[in-house]
Amino acid sequence: MTYDNSGWRKKLHTVIFEADTPAGRAFDVALIVCILVSVAVVILESIPSIGNRWRHELFIAEVTFTLLFTAEYSLRLVAVRRPLAYARSSLGIIDLVAIAPTWLTLFVPGAQFFLTVRVLRLLRIFRILKLTEYLSEAGVITSALRASRRKIFVFLFAVITLVVLIGALMYMIEGPTHGFHDIPTSMYWAIVTLTTVGYGDLSPKTPLGKLLASLVMVLGYAIIAVPTGIVTSELTAARGRGHSRQSCPACGREGHDDDATHCKYCGAAL
Repeated sequence: MTYDNSGWRKKLHTVIFEADTPAGRAFDVALIVCILVSVAVVILESIPSIGNRWRHELFIAEVTFTLLFTAEYSLRLVAVRRPLAYARSSLGIIDLVAIAPTWLTLFVPGAQFFLTVRVLRLLRIFRILKLTEYLSEAGVITSALRASRRKIFVFLFAVITLVVLIGALMYMIEGPTHGFHDIPTSMYWAIVTLTTVGYGDLSPKTPLGKLLASLVMVLGYAIIAVPTGIVTSELTAARGRGHSRQSCPACGREGHDDDATHCKYCGAAL
C-alpha cells in the first residue's frame, strides 16, 4: 500500500500523532483520559474489597479499554508509512505492551496487573499541553545522555572495579567475625557506603576497618560528582541544538532538530 501525502492517511496521521489541530488535541485528551481510567481500573481490581464485589464490572471495563487501545494501536500503524519502524520505537513498544497483558490473561492468570505500564503513555501529555519549553528540554536531556553514554559506561566500570577491591579489603580486615562473611557481602557494604545510603545493617568494628570505611564515605561524594559533571558538560553542548515537535510521518517518532528535513531514525522526509 502506498502512502498518500494528501489523502486520508495524512489526515489520520495529523489527528493521531499531532496536537496542533482541534481534532488532534481532542483525540489525545480522550486518550489520556482513557489511560488514566484504565490504570485506575487495574489498581481498584487489586483491592480485595473492591475487586471481589465489582469483579464483573471491572472485567468488562478492562476488556473495553483493551479493545479501544488495540484499535488505536492499529490506527497508528496504518497512519505511518513504515509501520514496522513505529512498532520498534519506544512509544510503539509501550503501546503494544499496554494491550498485551489482557490478551495474555487468556493463557497466563494474573498478567492483567502489568497493565499499569499504561501510565508510561502519559508522556504524550507534554505534546497535548504544548509545553514547548519542557519538550525542548526533554530533547536536550536525551541528547546529552546519549552523547555521554560511553563516558558513563567507563565510569561505571571503574566504580564496579573499585567496589570489588574495597569489598575484598574489607573482607580481609573484618572477616566473618564482624559480619563480613564473604566478599559479595563486603561488596554490598561497599556499594551502600559509596552511594551514601548507609543502611546500618553492616558496619566495621576494627580501627582499620573504620578507617577504610571513612575513606570510602569521602570517596562516595567524589564519585557522585563525576557523572554529574559528565552529563552537565554534554547538556551545555546540547543546549545549542533546538528540537522540533514534529512527528515523523513514516515512523511516528519525535525529537528532531529544528532544521531537520529528514527523520534521524528512519531517514524519511519530514
